[in-house]
Amino acid sequence: MNFKRFLFLGMVFSLSASVFSQQHSSDKKQTSGNPVFPGWYADPEGAVFENEYWIYPTYSAPYDQQTFMDAFSSRDLVHWKKHPRVLSIENISWVKRALWAPAIIEANKKYYFFFGGNDIQNNNQLGGIGVAVADNPAGPFKDALGKPLIGQIVNGAQPIDQFVFKDDDGQYYMYYGGWGHCNIVKMAPDLLSIVPFADGTTYKEITPENYVEGPFMLKRNGKYYFMWSEGGWGGPNYSVAYAISDSPFGPFKRIGKILQQNPEIATGAGHHSVIKGPGKDEWYMVYHRRPLGEKDANSRVVCVDRLYFDNDGYIKPVKITFEGVKASPLSSKKQK
Repeated sequence: MNFKRFLFLGMVFSLSASVFSQQHSSDKKQTSGNPVFPGWYADPEGAVFENEYWIYPTYSAPYDQQTFMDAFSSRDLVHWKKHPRVLSIENISWVKRALWAPAIIEANKKYYFFFGGNDIQNNNQLGGIGVAVADNPAGPFKDALGKPLIGQIVNGAQPIDQFVFKDDDGQYYMYYGGWGHCNIVKMAPDLLSIVPFADGTTYKEITPENYVEGPFMLKRNGKYYFMWSEGGWGGPNYSVAYAISDSPFGPFKRIGKILQQNPEIATGAGHHSVIKGPGKDEWYMVYHRRPLGEKDANSRVVCVDRLYFDNDGYIKPVKITFEGVKASPLSSKKQK
């Protein structure tokens, strides 16, 4: 009996040591690795809220299965926590499918979650860009309008792939558009409606050369860095290019590509966003790509790699990696 008890205790100790060793190894993880979390996801929107990094991606699946969105949070870019179904069609009466490309912003002591829905092909169909609201970044987000915020095809731009940008003067703008056209609209202070520009127009087309979809705006040292995706999202040549302007309205003259496939690592690298780290000029590109050997267009994963500027203010081409990024815990100071 004593021998059996000794043997049993030995097995328990060995198992406990193994579990502790695995947990300790996970805690000591040196880099995020790419992808940064498991699962098929795309179109990631990165943000910093409440001293945490957040990523909100599209669930990458056939359109009829795209009926919800998950979110992921991290305190250091290396260890990520999943928040399931922060937005789902149960809370959006007019969306039935193709819930795409989140954009999220904190304002008015709330979190505004913009999304595309239904993949409309003409102005007789119900769908477009909507907005949901929650009191915290993990949701649940609920539709704020009961209808699309932008539900028409204007200037040839399919109403998808919205990005909301806050300028230094406090004004919010939305950049959006698929089908090779990009519009900018001016947001009302409540972020639930759009208002005309000073010249009386509501939609301004700002489409740069080779633009396809996925606009993103970043302001650094007084310059406006406008970025977008080029190529077909289902193919290997999907990529990101950019322009620099002195105005949020452009003109945006294409400079070149800053993200693209590496045949030794992954293909279809595109539809990105950018996160500001705690350092003075610390930036991260959050994007999706297709693992080598995957042929299904929806086989996409979310990755993070460093983004650098050169001494003249141009963006250096991003090097995509398997390693990802090192831990970069946020301070208590709110990031922009």
